[in-house]
Amino acid sequence: MRSVLLCLLLVMAGPSWADVPAARVNGVEIGLTRLERYFSEYLDAQGRAVTSIRNPGLYKRLRDQALDELIDKELLWQEARRQGIVISDEQVSAHVGEVEAAFGSPAIFERRLAQAGFDRAQYSEYTRRDMAAQQVYAQLSAVEAPSQAEVQAFYDANQERLQGAQNQNDNPSVIHEQGLALARAALVDQRQAQARQSVRQRLRASATVEIAD
Repeated sequence: MRSVLLCLLLVMAGPSWADVPAARVNGVEIGLTRLERYFSEYLDAQGRAVTSIRNPGLYKRLRDQALDELIDKELLWQEARRQGIVISDEQVSAHVGEVEAAFGSPAIFERRLAQAGFDRAQYSEYTRRDMAAQQVYAQLSAVEAPSQAEVQAFYDANQERLQGAQNQNDNPSVIHEQGLALARAALVDQRQAQARQSVRQRLRASATVEIAD
């Protein structure tokens, strides 16, 4: 949990991190220092360490993936601004309070903020930005609930895989209902993943993204 929270701190680091630009997104710089620190947290979330990667090709691929995430986050924030999405002070305060509580100590929280280049006021503003980006992402990638016929068709096409995830039960009607419930959840997840990918592609297509050599 703390790794994820620290990752958020690093992702949201602002202009004070910008040294040598790793990329520009519609003219907004993503600094190399910001990328490298986020990359470390990106690997940590996958159970990896920078020092454990011996293959240069793998290192570059993972680093590029981390940069892609930062670019997507910047594009979402810019889209949130265009749409006029506003996150209230109360929402920001509540979220910051949850993050602070997760660290278990105000002193630890303040120390981690300082290490990420923040004071509390700066972190609150970056939290507001992240929440706005997440809100616009959810809005743009929303999908309609599948119909019963669509769920049944998905279940029929994936019955073997879905049955493997079901609880053991001797009642055929219960088995079928469980299977349909799993099918509905899997179909919604699939459509949401496709919608999120489509959103990222659309934002990229309309943006000017420059990646440093």
